[in-house]
Amino acid sequence: ILNIIVIEKRYRNKDFSARDLAGELNTNTRYISAVINSRFNTNFSCLVNEYRVKEAMHRMADKRYADMTIEEIGSMVGFANRQSFYASFHRIMGETPNNYRKRHSAVK
Repeated sequence: ILNIIVIEKRYRNKDFSARDLAGELNTNTRYISAVINSRFNTNFSCLVNEYRVKEAMHRMADKRYADMTIEEIGSMVGFANRQSFYASFHRIMGETPNNYRKRHSAVK
C-alpha cells in the first residue's frame, strides 16, 4: 500500500482512489479500507492527504517554489481544489497554509 501511495507518489494524482489502489493490488476496496484502518488508524482519504500535506509543506518552505501560489502547490501535490487543501492542511497542521508558509519562508 505504501509503495504505491508513497514511493510511486500516486497521492499526487487528484483522481487516485481506494478503488484504484485495490485494483493494483488485485483485491477489493473493503479489504484496503480495513488494512489502512488497522495499520494506520485512519481512512484512505486521510492517509493520502497526509502525504499530500507533507509534500506541500516541503514545497512551501523551499525557496525554489517561492514564486508559486499556495493553490498551485496544493494542486501540484494532488488536491483537487483550494478548499480541500486548506481544510486538510489545517486539520493536520493546526494552522493555515498561509501561516505555515510565512513562518517558514522567514526562516530561510
